[in-house]
Amino acid sequence: MNDEIVWLAWTGLHVTPWKLIGYTGALMFGGRWVLQFIASRRAGKPVIPRMFWYMSLVGSFMTLAYFTLSAKQDSVGVLQNLFPSFTAAYSLYLDIRHRGWRRDRAEH
Repeated sequence: MNDEIVWLAWTGLHVTPWKLIGYTGALMFGGRWVLQFIASRRAGKPVIPRMFWYMSLVGSFMTLAYFTLSAKQDSVGVLQNLFPSFTAAYSLYLDIRHRGWRRDRAEH
C-alpha cells in the first residue's frame, strides 16, 4: 500500500493507495462544511445535518488510517484527527438520541 501508483506518475506527485485514502478522508472532512453551508442556506438558519457528523467520523477515520498505517506514521496528524473523531462520535450519539434514527423528524 506504500508503493507508488504508476499510472498517476504523470501528475508529478508520488501517489500511493494510502495517500488516496488520506486525500479522500481530507476531502470528506473538509466537504462537511459545504454540506453544512447548503443545509443552512436551505433552512435560512444555522443547522448541522446529521450527515455532517457521519462525514466527520469517516473523514477522521480515513485520515487516522493514513497517518497510522501508512509509511507516513505522523504523530501530529494522528493527534490532529483523533480528537475530532471523539467529538463527532459524541455529537452523532446526541443527535440520534435527540431525534431518533429518522433524520426527517422535526426537532423539538
